[in-house]
Amino acid sequence: MSVETELTGAELPEVRTEVPGPRSRALAERLRASESPAASGIAAGDSPVFWDQTRGAVIVDVDGNRYVDLTAGFTVAVAGHSNPRIASAIAAQAGKMLHAQGVANPNELRVRLNERLGQLAPGDLSVVHLVSTGGEAIELALLTARMATGRQNVIAFQGGFHGKVGSALASTSVNYYREPFAGVLPYVYHAPFPDPYRSPFPHAQGDVSEICADYLERLLSFPDSGVTSVAAVILEPIQGHGGWVIPPVGFLRRVREICSRYGVLMVVDEIITGFGRTGAWFASLHEDVAPDILVCGKGMASGYPIAAVVTTPRIASAWKANMRSSTFLGNPVGCAASLACIEEIEEKGLVERSKVEGAYFLSKLAALQERHPLVGDVRGKGMMVGLELVKDRQTKEPAVAETAELVSALLRRGIMATNSGGAYGNVVKLSPPLVITRE
Repeated sequence: MSVETELTGAELPEVRTEVPGPRSRALAERLRASESPAASGIAAGDSPVFWDQTRGAVIVDVDGNRYVDLTAGFTVAVAGHSNPRIASAIAAQAGKMLHAQGVANPNELRVRLNERLGQLAPGDLSVVHLVSTGGEAIELALLTARMATGRQNVIAFQGGFHGKVGSALASTSVNYYREPFAGVLPYVYHAPFPDPYRSPFPHAQGDVSEICADYLERLLSFPDSGVTSVAAVILEPIQGHGGWVIPPVGFLRRVREICSRYGVLMVVDEIITGFGRTGAWFASLHEDVAPDILVCGKGMASGYPIAAVVTTPRIASAWKANMRSSTFLGNPVGCAASLACIEEIEEKGLVERSKVEGAYFLSKLAALQERHPLVGDVRGKGMMVGLELVKDRQTKEPAVAETAELVSALLRRGIMATNSGGAYGNVVKLSPPLVITRE
């Protein structure tokens, strides 16, 4: 039985029980018994807070505790949780037509969404292929690169995360996910990513961005690099799972130049960074970079599962008719949700708001860093802000236990900052809904 609370989305935190509360713990036990351990962290002993209602930047759990959400449901709710415009669009479309057979009988909303995404995407990216999830979109993007080039291999980056299926998993560098399937994954080379705080070349002289870009170029240019038949280079403009790692300005542009020089397609994974998250429609636009293939998802509908691959007409033409169609392609409800989300972002000025409020948020956390030696680094772009905690600022030893305790302490006070992690588990990754207010 849910706890009924009328939400406006502007409420302050209110914690009535221990966290997680008794109903959350009971539901966790039921879920542990009924769900595959692969689907959540419950099998590892986690006891999560079960959500019951959401609105704006506010979450109410099944025990009636109210939280301010600083994660946007892992970067998804860019226009706010349960945004009224999006919810109304979903309800109206579901009442009119819930499903249109993706292959044989398209719907008008699918056309409109394709056109809008083509207008928003950088460069001459104008051909869209809609799918349901980010992992599916990454798989499609890399297959597209292989079709267009006639080559098979991929270069990705250490610290990168692109999904847990097929080529997406192969491109992900997280060993925990990769190891059981290492022998059957498509081959992907992983190059070092320029982390300004934790350089992959800590003893090297010079700009880490240039060093990493030179490394990438050597993989493609050196005759005996061991890297052959490369179809694509895939990267996140800001690494998500890796800990909100922001490469130095100029790195994306250098990767673009290298890909163009060697005839390799540049695939940019904007699943996390798209739709205003970083203060631009897509993070690639901060450097005026147009990839060959752009992948988006998560914030695309602020909560409804839909994703897309956007590319050029020339690259898309490598496909033959109906080779990658699917039953739920261009689902009308998902298209309605995404179109409403785009309208909301535009009308409420959420891209600019992300830029302005994100800078304010970052300045407040930088002031916190000055007072607390545990905070080794504060970094961010728009409403994508991270705190990296260390035991010692000189050695940068990751403060893993302290990070977990901070996240837990915030949760007990009604602040949901539960998207912590990074390669060492010591980064608090903040990504509030773009509608959140300073109050």
